[in-house]
Amino acid sequence: MPDVTKTATAPTAAVDTPSANVSAVKAEKARSLWGDAWRDLRRNPYFLVSSVLIFFLLLISAFPGMFTSASPTTGDLVKHYVGKPELGDIGSAGWLGYDIQGRSVYARLIYGTRASIIVGVAVTAIVTVLGGIVGMIAGYFGGWVDAVLSRLTDIFFGIPFLLGAMVVLQAFVERTVWVVVFALAFLGWTQMARVMRGAVITVKHADYVHAAKALGAGTTRILFRHILPNSMAPVIVVATIALGGYISAEATLSYLGLGLASPTVSWGVDISAGVQAIRTSQHILLYPSIMLSLTVLAFIMLGEAVRNALDPKLR
Repeated sequence: MPDVTKTATAPTAAVDTPSANVSAVKAEKARSLWGDAWRDLRRNPYFLVSSVLIFFLLLISAFPGMFTSASPTTGDLVKHYVGKPELGDIGSAGWLGYDIQGRSVYARLIYGTRASIIVGVAVTAIVTVLGGIVGMIAGYFGGWVDAVLSRLTDIFFGIPFLLGAMVVLQAFVERTVWVVVFALAFLGWTQMARVMRGAVITVKHADYVHAAKALGAGTTRILFRHILPNSMAPVIVVATIALGGYISAEATLSYLGLGLASPTVSWGVDISAGVQAIRTSQHILLYPSIMLSLTVLAFIMLGEAVRNALDPKLR
């Protein structure tokens, strides 16, 4: 007589194995492009180092009083050009010496972070929004709209960036931080527009865009629900790298005397003052130059890490 128990239980075991595999597949969480990018970024040492440095710079710019109690604009002429550090207290006014007017180099270094960070972040935000809108409209609609906006972009792109910013700044009597932001953003949006236009042209031919059109989705919904989220990856990469360039551009303009000026505290202003005493008091030029270089390098490293995480060709 055949073993009925074994015969009945064998199919059950065969059925349970596929169902368990299906449950395991469903339980596995699918990662998107941004999820994969975040996983890679957490393992990238360049991203970790640059993020810590940028966080520290943002903390300094937001709360400079936490790092020094000295005034960056109050000086003592008795201490002018004194470069000997006072090692008794790392937060003391004379930690990095004094400039020509007897002002604390350390205090000016701390408070100068705010101007550079504000200019870099504000210009990047403005050019990303403005250039993104222009590029998205030109790339999606095409035709004469694309032709007009592309030629307008070419006209602004043909103006030398720093030279054009100098001309714009000459029109203002008082050159504050926001005037410098306006001058840099006025000429800096063209790169973002080109990047966004190319990304939108690629995305608008995707199947999900055609499906949305077939289902009757409006232009606004397609642009902001389907086109924009899938076109932001290259824009974010370019914006992150360009942020360091805008900080460097502000320092260059201030060094030439066409950007920020006293009493505004800026690394570019201090570098310009330090050149005058480069033979006798190198510390005035050295410390703001180091801070400027580290800040620009941090944003470039962050941009490279983001590019490597978001570029599918490098994955």
